Amino acid sequence: MIRFLSLILLIFLTGCANNMKPTDFKDQKPRLIIEDYLSGKVKAWGILQNRSGKVTRQFSADLMGKWDGKQLILDEKFIWSDGEVQNRQWTIKKIDKHNYEGTAGDVVGLAKGFSYGPVFKFEYVLLVPIKGKNIKIKFDDWIFKQDERIAINRATMTKFGIKVAELTVMFVKD
Repeated sequence: MIRFLSLILLIFLTGCANNMKPTDFKDQKPRLIIEDYLSGKVKAWGILQNRSGKVTRQFSADLMGKWDGKQLILDEKFIWSDGEVQNRQWTIKKIDKHNYEGTAGDVVGLAKGFSYGPVFKFEYVLLVPIKGKNIKIKFDDWIFKQDERIAINRATMTKFGIKVAELTVMFVKD
């Protein structure tokens, strides 16, 4: 019985840990070079789910990026299903082949980006307006390039290390 309980505990603990790293994808294709993919017009659609998986909001978004050889300026316009419109402008600097840093008006500190193979991982803290207050929410953002036009984004949002929501986005490049 103790072996069985130990096995169940081991499965539970390993299933809860997110051990995925961007380098896990280093030899896979197609390569996602974020400054190339997000340059020009990109359209997006997404859903926001609460921690129990219920879809709470949907949105569409228009993105317009401009790469100047050193940094990507990315303008985002989100149109939520309840009529709310959000705008954000990212400045994403390429540090080297695999590392990026980003800033935006509602991002606390620096966002850290990592690019390997078809994956771009972005980690940042966003000020999210909730009931008239800005709450700091940590984003663990993963973009997976599918082909030259399509990419899928999964973001886990946490507060104090506890998942509060998930975001799923599909990008289509013009």
